[in-house]
Amino acid sequence: MGEVEAVGRAIRAARKEAGLTQRDLADLAGISERTVRAIETGTGNPALAAVAAAANVLGLRLVAE
Repeated sequence: MGEVEAVGRAIRAARKEAGLTQRDLADLAGISERTVRAIETGTGNPALAAVAAAANVLGLRLVAE
């Protein structure tokens, strides 16, 4: 599994654990539901700022190595 997919899986797991729908997360992060779907599935090319916003809402940290 690639890094992009791993980030998406972590965001999806944290969202579900928090009891949020993709729409809820999108609203809280200020991004579109379509972008949340793209992040979680590792498809498309969502902006890093969008990924960071979703992660931040869920209390996750993105670390660049």
